Amino acid sequence: MTEKEKMINGLPYDPRDAELARLRKASKTACAAYNLLPPDSEGMEAALKAMLGAVGKNPWIEQGFRADYGFNIFLGDNVFINYNCVMLDCAPVKIGDNVFIGPNCGFYTAVHPLKAAERNTCFETAKPITVCDDVWLGGNVTVLPGVTIGKGAVIGAGSVVTKDVPPGCVAVGNPCAVIKELL
Repeated sequence: MTEKEKMINGLPYDPRDAELARLRKASKTACAAYNLLPPDSEGMEAALKAMLGAVGKNPWIEQGFRADYGFNIFLGDNVFINYNCVMLDCAPVKIGDNVFIGPNCGFYTAVHPLKAAERNTCFETAKPITVCDDVWLGGNVTVLPGVTIGKGAVIGAGSVVTKDVPPGCVAVGNPCAVIKELL
């Protein structure tokens, strides 16, 4: 198995691998080019479709966007992502339809070992992130590896989402916790 195949399948992989380094460089180049496009230009949607795994109808990503690989990011229809979003997509990051993401949000799929001796080997794993339909994330939200945010949930600004959030609720804080049901 290649290091890329290990990464995509959630197995320990070496991010120093030449193929992975080349793919990260290509993603940085694509993000930099996207971020330099004139605002609201016709080429923005085509650039997103070229750099991401899948893009639904009516995507809107404000500039200042960064991604590790890009090919592991899947956007539904009518997704709005505000300024300075970072997606470390070692595993899939799936964003559903009608999702609104505030400024300065981060989605981090990489998992590093807790023990220093293991961490020093530079091997890591990755777990996917799923944001279901009709979700709103306030500004400065951080979503950690393996998390699913349920349909219709609202995540308050500044929250750190460390575990799954059920559908139809408001969740806030660090760590993020449900404070109200919307149904």
